[in-house]
Amino acid sequence: MQLSLAQYFPILIFVALAAVLGVAFVFGSLIAAKQKPYPDKLSAYECGFEAFGDARRRFDVRYYLVAILFIIFDVEVAFLFPWAVSLGRIGLLGFWSMMGFLGVLTVGFIYEWNKGALNWE
Repeated sequence: MQLSLAQYFPILIFVALAAVLGVAFVFGSLIAAKQKPYPDKLSAYECGFEAFGDARRRFDVRYYLVAILFIIFDVEVAFLFPWAVSLGRIGLLGFWSMMGFLGVLTVGFIYEWNKGALNWE
């Protein structure tokens, strides 16, 4: 099966249209909206209080542990969905390979639990 550049033309149109619409929306809002900031617009809004300290200060290592644990178990879920969909075709080898993968993750989870990485004080 030979692919030609003509087959990619609809994708090119889609990307061009998305770029044109994105630029039009940005410049349209600059033209149509009032651009007069006032103190209430410039105040802190997400957490409700002003920023304090330096943004480059050191964080507690537990923040990084939580982030790493999230990534590890997020990757696990990313592997589980395609495995579950193709379970009928991959047979026993695929099943036991995933059981080994889940076993390694379970051992790691138990180790983290015993070390207290999941306890927040």
